[in-house]
Amino acid sequence: MHELSIVEALITLCEENALNNNARSVQEIYVKIGRLSGVETDLFQRCFETFKENSKLCKNSKLFLELAPLEILCLDCDKKSVLKENVFECSHCKSTHYKIVSGEDLTLMRLVMD
Repeated sequence: MHELSIVEALITLCEENALNNNARSVQEIYVKIGRLSGVETDLFQRCFETFKENSKLCKNSKLFLELAPLEILCLDCDKKSVLKENVFECSHCKSTHYKIVSGEDLTLMRLVMD
């Protein structure tokens, strides 16, 4: 259950940003979670709701999650594809020679602070 350590790091990051901006609290936290990040969104949300209670600055914050699709760039035809299923090939030319452009990361996108 690595979601716990990720949530702890997220809350720490939010607190640091709030302190650096002289904010009294963090009201909203926007996070983008890639499809291949390995993060279970339901578990992530539950961990956040539990551990935000221990944070003075994030205690009343709301978490907004956006799921990021898996996007690849074909190295043969140079076109981008969004993979909706775990079929790892270019949707244009069917090549398996690609690089992942997005969809593997978890990213803090925005904070609303008071």
